[in-house]
Amino acid sequence: MSANFWTDQKFTKRDYTKQKLPKGDYENCRFVDCLFSKGYLDNQNFVECTFEGCDLTNTNIANTTFNDVTFKDCKMVGVQFETCSQLLLSLRFSGCNLSVASFNGMDLPRIGFQDCKLHQTDFSEAHLKQAEFSGCDLENALFENTNLEQSDFTSATNFNIDPSINHIKKTRFSEGGLIGLLKKYDIVVT
Repeated sequence: MSANFWTDQKFTKRDYTKQKLPKGDYENCRFVDCLFSKGYLDNQNFVECTFEGCDLTNTNIANTTFNDVTFKDCKMVGVQFETCSQLLLSLRFSGCNLSVASFNGMDLPRIGFQDCKLHQTDFSEAHLKQAEFSGCDLENALFENTNLEQSDFTSATNFNIDPSINHIKKTRFSEGGLIGLLKKYDIVVT
């Protein structure tokens, strides 16, 4: 266990690009409008924490534990989630920009994305069984050898999922979204 421990703290409008967030364990803490862009959040432990309106663009999260962590209205462009600790990993995203982020090869059953921008996000080789993509824009998101069984895309837009190279058993799509399963055939549906 780390020597530094913070619980039930609120960190507001802090700039962690010049001075790093102190290494330690953060439990039930809130980070509001904080700047971490191109910074380091590596080797940290977050349990039941919330990040709201924060900029985490290209932030290094290597070996960081995220246990029951929620990101709301955050900018997280280019974040490489596969570098974080997989132990006790539990994430939720709402209203976030996760463009060019990567979840490559991760095991994330029941992960929730709500109203997120996921342009060019990499979900290759990920296990996303029962994932929720409510109101998400998945333009050019990469799904390759991805387990999407029982996931929900009924209100997602702009996705391109090839059923021949992904697992989509009992995955839910809206009738209008079915075109996202046929894009590789370059057909016209009217």
